Amino acid sequence: MEKPVRIAAFYKFVPLPDYRDLRPALLDFCRALSVRGTILLASEGINGTIAGEQSAVESALSFLRADPRLADLLVKDSFHAVIPFGRMKVRLKREIVAMKAPGIDPRAGAGAYVEPEDWNRLIAEDDVLLLDARNDYEVRMGSFRASRNPETASFHELPLYMTRNLDPARHKRIAMFCTGGIRCEKASAFLLGRGFETVYQLRGGILHYLEKVKREDSLWEGECFVFDERVSLDHGLQKGGITICDDCKAVVKAEEEACPHCRSTNFL
Repeated sequence: MEKPVRIAAFYKFVPLPDYRDLRPALLDFCRALSVRGTILLASEGINGTIAGEQSAVESALSFLRADPRLADLLVKDSFHAVIPFGRMKVRLKREIVAMKAPGIDPRAGAGAYVEPEDWNRLIAEDDVLLLDARNDYEVRMGSFRASRNPETASFHELPLYMTRNLDPARHKRIAMFCTGGIRCEKASAFLLGRGFETVYQLRGGILHYLEKVKREDSLWEGECFVFDERVSLDHGLQKGGITICDDCKAVVKAEEEACPHCRSTNFL
């Protein structure tokens, strides 16, 4: 089936001291194109996912890249039959991903990027600790084999977990991953700032891995949670068959009529 809707995810850590002034024109431009989604603006940069007709999304991206600070904005694309967002939002935030750990600046030093094609080889090495930087309900939907689940309810809980459970004297090499890469930018910077010797991050996150690595070679198990109406994506970056209970955050399979944990029928 043809997938006419382009879904573009992007982020960049870059100083935007005028981020409040950027919002009105950006919001009006996207709305005029009938592009929908969410873009977060903060003094530390931009983070967003937008969807619409391919030409409209490309026009919105060109609008962003016209700002010299965003000229090299990298985008991860997927496609769907319908727009998985109800409206267009441009929100002003303190952080483009809320870690709530003052002083963390990925531009000053973050984990070494590992390309998806090299990821399997790295995480197979015995001295590498593989850390899933996502929330617990995301991990339970799918993850890499043998990865460690911090069992956090939100990203801002991850620094406390890493402080309590990771030791730079023992954990010499840490490889981390998240959905699109942005959470690992901050989490890896946090670890490096606390004396960890070698930290890696999967470039482009899980979505980039699922795009670049063949299914038969993949070490990914399950589906990948995404923050839009599709809820999950399979290895072909198509809408998956798993959702999340909106009441207890349990994983619910497509064939289940009620949450297996709390019996709610209120699904994402």
